[in-house]
Amino acid sequence: MDETYDVVVVGGGAAGLSGALALSRARRSVLVIDSGEPRNAPAGHVHNYLGREGTPPGELLAIGRGEVAGYGGRFRTGGVRTATRDDDGFHLTLDDGSAVRARRLLVATGLTDELPDVPGLAQRWGRDVLHCPYCHGWEVQDRRIGVLATGPMGVHQAEMWRQWSDQVLFLLHDAPAPDEETAERLAARGIAVVPGPVAEVEVTGDALSGVRLADGRVVALDAVVVASRTVPRADLLVGLGLAPEEVTMGGHVIGTQIPADATGATTVAGVWVAGNVADIRGQVIASAAAGLTAGAAINADLIAEDTRAAVSAYREIVATAFEEPAWEERYRSKPTVWSGRPNPQLVAEAADLSPGRALDVGSGEGADAVWLAERGWSVTAVDISTTALARAAEHADTAGVDDRIEFTHADLRDKPPAEDAYDLVSAQFMHLPLEQRRELFARLAAAVAPGGTLLVVGHHPSDLWTSARRMHLPDMMYTAEDVAASLDPSRWEIVTAEARPRAATDPEGTPVTLHDAVLVARRR
Repeated sequence: MDETYDVVVVGGGAAGLSGALALSRARRSVLVIDSGEPRNAPAGHVHNYLGREGTPPGELLAIGRGEVAGYGGRFRTGGVRTATRDDDGFHLTLDDGSAVRARRLLVATGLTDELPDVPGLAQRWGRDVLHCPYCHGWEVQDRRIGVLATGPMGVHQAEMWRQWSDQVLFLLHDAPAPDEETAERLAARGIAVVPGPVAEVEVTGDALSGVRLADGRVVALDAVVVASRTVPRADLLVGLGLAPEEVTMGGHVIGTQIPADATGATTVAGVWVAGNVADIRGQVIASAAAGLTAGAAINADLIAEDTRAAVSAYREIVATAFEEPAWEERYRSKPTVWSGRPNPQLVAEAADLSPGRALDVGSGEGADAVWLAERGWSVTAVDISTTALARAAEHADTAGVDDRIEFTHADLRDKPPAEDAYDLVSAQFMHLPLEQRRELFARLAAAVAPGGTLLVVGHHPSDLWTSARRMHLPDMMYTAEDVAASLDPSRWEIVTAEARPRAATDPEGTPVTLHDAVLVARRR
């Protein structure tokens, strides 16, 4: 079967790893798929990365991978062949033929630098054939630098690199000669113009030593600057319906990138981008920041989806958990559900009452009804589950009190009890949606005969603050004061309305204190 992850990150550079780290720390399941071909692999060091200045690129990535793995992130080496979207997210086929599924995608595949077709240029790329003065200027300060004109931005490059060295040459290559104004600017900064095409890069030992022009002349240099044509690695994104857009500077196109908003979200739902695939000018630290931003946005989007799913499931539970089919399933799933002992609050409150007629609401497997019958009460035991009533009848027969108990299969919301008919009405842990509960409790109160007792016991809302892990249905829990407030004080005397503590243990066996909401009211 396909592996399934909250997020698959395609691309394991600074952007991808930063996003994966944020998501892994957010306890998301994350897979990073990386082909192992970082753009900056030829470079000796990463610069302008606060706290990591001068770190070799491979070392930075190794540290990042270790940090992601430390929080549970996983890795696969290779590329993604295809990605398709369906109702549950994305299905990705990898180069090795395997497949994975993802709820969300973060694509940080970077870009490719396309260089002019000058022999020797590509072999020195990232070492002494450079493109960014902020990345490499300090390392070649005061050296002989040749700026190879490959487009309208060539003059701008020459003027920038002049900040780091006063030995900058402007190699026209195939570009036209500067106009009068541009020539004046270059001359003012001491930037000499070298006409003629560049035929090849000269290398001495393992260092660039100059360029050879087409006419055979050699220009001595220590570094060559060239503006590459940047092309995003976007085949995966194009397959999902995203198209690169042109990026301009000074009115000139300098490359293409995938459009996205400030968080990296694309126009395809569930797909985020970060790093150079979405920002061709982003340095390593900016790409890492973009990965973090995208990771946080993806997690927020997943939280929203998780919440929508939880609300839907919660509504289903509220609508079905206390209906007859659910109770039947619960009772049939185990030989016994309850302890067989009477509820302790019933014992505490009814032990000294004079026996009469009692209504046991939601009688379950009959422990309360049997206890009352053994003390002389005539009991009507009502439950929504026939399975529970059958077990209750067996219990009563074993105890020898079956003649004192009438077992009734009914939903009291549909078949309310007779009014003024019972000396004791006991509802132990009867939890329903708010409006249904109020209506039912009103009917239970109406069933109490003058001078009789209404006993209502429920799980107090504060139990949800403990580690006991009760079913989290806060609207179905209530306080004794809530119930008391619904009783007409001219007809009822409130004997007890309190949260009564009870010792218990949580699923790990740790002692906790729970509270039962206990209402005892006597009808006047």
